[in-house]
Amino acid sequence: MKRLLASLTTIIALLLPAFALATTWNIDPDHSNIGFKVRHLMVSNVRGSFEKNSGVVDINEKDITKSKVQVSIDTASVNTNVKKRDEHLRSADFFDVAKFPTMTFVSKKVAANGKDKLKVTGDLTLHGVTKEVVLDVEGPSAESKDPWGNIRRGATATTKINRKDFGLVWNANLETGGVVVGDEVIITLEIEMIKGK
Repeated sequence: MKRLLASLTTIIALLLPAFALATTWNIDPDHSNIGFKVRHLMVSNVRGSFEKNSGVVDINEKDITKSKVQVSIDTASVNTNVKKRDEHLRSADFFDVAKFPTMTFVSKKVAANGKDKLKVTGDLTLHGVTKEVVLDVEGPSAESKDPWGNIRRGATATTKINRKDFGLVWNANLETGGVVVGDEVIITLEIEMIKGK
């Protein structure tokens, strides 16, 4: 029993420095943007964003690959600056926000991808479907203190998904050929974080 306790104590002692190196950063929703664009009528791109989001990033200063990310997005907060279109996006044809009020991203792996760049692999849950996606990340930036004493960092992440993979299949055919809404969606996250206290 004593040997078991001694072994557990040793393991905990070895793990503590690693945990101590991880710093928690809270995503600042007021200075972050979760944006997307998708092809419309085969001729242009429609852009939109989600106005409400939250999340936590645990950054390991010694080994960035041991960092973790968790983001939650309010699907009802979708905004393309066209009221009628936003109402359609909230309906059962698309996000079905009454049934699926949030989408989430939870990281599983972080890998270096060149100077100040990362590839973050994780599970994206959207419309009740969970699929693995890879975010191409620039950052995180160096720390900066704002005028109110908060320590901040930033990062930009991009990825592409096929909306049909998540059960978002609504569409309409055009007389000239093609469809109203493209399948590929490009997602861009402009994230500003505040260091936890």
